[in-house]
Amino acid sequence: MIPFLNLRAQWEAIKDEALPAAERVLASAQYVLGPEVAAFENEFAALCGVAHGIGVNTGTSSLHLALLAAGVGPGDEVITVPHTFVATVAAILYVGARPVFVDVEPGRMTMDPTLAAQAITPRTKVLLPVHLYGQTADMDPLLALAEAHGLTVIEDACQAHGAAYKGRPAGSLGAMACFSFYPGKNLGACGEGGMVVTADAALAEKLRMLRDWGAKKRYHHELLGYNYRMDGIQGAMLRVKLKRLPAWNDTRRAHAALYGQCLAEAGVTIPWQAPDCRHAFHLYVVRHPRRDALQARLQEAGVQTGLHYPVPVHLQPGYAGLGYGPGDFPASEAAAREVLSLPMCPFLTSDQVREVAGQVARITRELDA
Repeated sequence: MIPFLNLRAQWEAIKDEALPAAERVLASAQYVLGPEVAAFENEFAALCGVAHGIGVNTGTSSLHLALLAAGVGPGDEVITVPHTFVATVAAILYVGARPVFVDVEPGRMTMDPTLAAQAITPRTKVLLPVHLYGQTADMDPLLALAEAHGLTVIEDACQAHGAAYKGRPAGSLGAMACFSFYPGKNLGACGEGGMVVTADAALAEKLRMLRDWGAKKRYHHELLGYNYRMDGIQGAMLRVKLKRLPAWNDTRRAHAALYGQCLAEAGVTIPWQAPDCRHAFHLYVVRHPRRDALQARLQEAGVQTGLHYPVPVHLQPGYAGLGYGPGDFPASEAAAREVLSLPMCPFLTSDQVREVAGQVARITRELDA
C-alpha cells in the first residue's frame, strides 16, 4: 500500500533530535507555554516575515482568536469561501458573526476577488481568504478591497506553511494569519497546535491575553479569555521539524513536478499553479468527473487517497442555518464533486509517485473507455 501520508517515516527521520528535545521539556517541568514555545514562536514568525507569533492549541483556536482580536462580534459579517475545512466558518460563528460566502476561482480554488467585492456590505468587517492546498489566494486585489472599505484581512494559512505570494511569505500579507500544526500539515505537531502571526505589536499583546484567560499577569483577567495555550512539548517538537521544513517543502515541489509530468496525458486535471505563488504543496489535488470510482479503484490497487473536501461548507447539515443551498456556489460545488488528493509527503519516493501516476492513468483509461 502506498500511504497517503507517512508520519512513521517522518518520526524515524527526526527522533534522534526530537527525543532529547522532549526530555528537556519534561525535565524542566515547563509543560504549558515556556521557553520552547517562546523560541518556536519567534522562529516561525521569522519564517513568515513578521515580528510576532502567538502559539495556541489548535488551528481552529488561531482563527477564533484572530477574529476576536480584530473586534469581530455579533452583527458583523466576515467574507470567506465554502470550499474549505469547516473550522474556517465555525470560528466566525464562535464570535457571533455571520459568515458570508463567495465562490472560489475555478483554477486557483481560492477566494474570487471580484465576487468578494460584490459581497461587501456596511456590516462587513473582515475578509478571510483561505490559502488552499499550499497555494495562496490572490491577495493584492483582496488587500486593495480591504483598504478601500476599511476592512481587516485575516489569512487562513492553515495549509500554507512556507508558501509565498509574489515573493512575500504566507503569513505576512494580512493583519494576522492563522496556521494549524495538525500532524498531517507540512509542519505538524505530535498532536495538536496552532499559531497566529502578526506584525502588529498591539494585536500580538491582545492575542497573548486571549489565549491565556485574558490575563497579562496571572490571576488578573482584563479580558474574557480562553485556555488556548500551546504545550511545551509541542513547541519543542515543532522547533525540531521547523529546521527541516524548507527541505521538506522542496521535496514536495519535486514530487509535484514529477506528478505533473507523469499525469500530463492521464485523463485527470492536474493542479494549476499560479505564476505569482510559490506553492507549498500541502496536498496534490487532481480532478476527474468520476472521482468516486477513481478513488475506489486506486484503493483496490493499493494507493491511499484523500478528499479535500467532498461537501462544501454551505451544504453541510450543521451549517444549513446560514441559508445557502445547492447551486449557490457552482465552482465550489464542482470542486467538491471532482477533487481527489493523491499521496503527497516528503517521505514519498519518486518510484512511488510514478506508480501512483501510472495507476491513475490506467484507471482513467478504463473509466473513460
